[in-house]
Amino acid sequence: MSKPETLVILTPAFPANEADSNWLPAHHQLVKALKDQFPAMGIVVLAFLYPHHAGRYDWNGVSVISLNGMNRKGRWQRLLFWRDIWRALRQVRRQHRVIGIFSFWCGECALIGHYFGLVHAIRHRCWISGQDAQKGNKWVKLIRPRGRELVAMSNFLRRNFRENYGIEPAFVIPNGIDARLFSSGGQELSSGDQVLSSGSQPPERDIDILAAGSLVPLKQYEILVRVVDSLQQCFPDIKALHCGEGEEKARLQSQIIELGLERNLHLLGEIPHREVLQLMQRAKIFLHPSSREGFSTVCLEALYAGAQVISFCDPADKQVPEWHIVENEAAMVTEAISILDAPPEPKPVLLHSIDENARAVMELFR
Repeated sequence: MSKPETLVILTPAFPANEADSNWLPAHHQLVKALKDQFPAMGIVVLAFLYPHHAGRYDWNGVSVISLNGMNRKGRWQRLLFWRDIWRALRQVRRQHRVIGIFSFWCGECALIGHYFGLVHAIRHRCWISGQDAQKGNKWVKLIRPRGRELVAMSNFLRRNFRENYGIEPAFVIPNGIDARLFSSGGQELSSGDQVLSSGSQPPERDIDILAAGSLVPLKQYEILVRVVDSLQQCFPDIKALHCGEGEEKARLQSQIIELGLERNLHLLGEIPHREVLQLMQRAKIFLHPSSREGFSTVCLEALYAGAQVISFCDPADKQVPEWHIVENEAAMVTEAISILDAPPEPKPVLLHSIDENARAVMELFR
């Protein structure tokens, strides 16, 4: 019997089960889209750090090998961990006809994927998704990738990687969204829908400001608090929400209390991804104060949910009227006031679909 044609995906983390939706949603949605678009092809995912248990399990028809490497620190423990990954890859290769290895981020996953591919003459591609394109990525020197091995999430990241490492990624595949996850009047939208279907009841836009993401210094959510404080002077009853957990939560909560914003800004913590999408469909503005982004999935989702997006980062190569790029905090406040004074009619905007992404990824290995 011939071995099944299989794509191997290396990732730091992957959902522990089909109900676990908050771990790298853009990446696991791509894996699901690959399986949906190419059902006859085998997909094996190796998750290096999460879930926090070692073993194998099925996820939406995808075979997942969890390696539980989060606590295997120190030089020798890490080398032994890499040996275990290599052995797992050799076993996959014995059981499948591996057509390629696709690594998420130019980091530890790409290091293993690069050298395993070289040894066994298997095509390896690495998806550069954000911080891995910045200066100081020690893995680039260890991997020594060639341009045709690299796939940037945006032209901005492609330029960034070239400027920082002298290597230009040969491919650009932006991240996309799964429009079927968005509901309209209780009905799911197909990936081709650009507007709410006729006869459906759009959700009430009762959230003035929404933000979503990890509460870490890079995301700069102290700016969110200050922006809401400024807007509260013009809109005393302004309602703002944030979804996500992180190390900055206690500090930000103290900042909220200090400014007397307890009625206006609520940190909801981590909530399921589908609930975040529902909140986006109720939001007038999605605020994204991050200092750097590859191609923010939450911004793409907010656009499709019909919210106006305000951010500092502009990874798109075309102007999107609903995506407002500002240079500083004062401009962010001014733009938000303009929108809240006269909220435009919500219009879902689909920049990139996850199904297009899946087909583009498969082209890398054909």
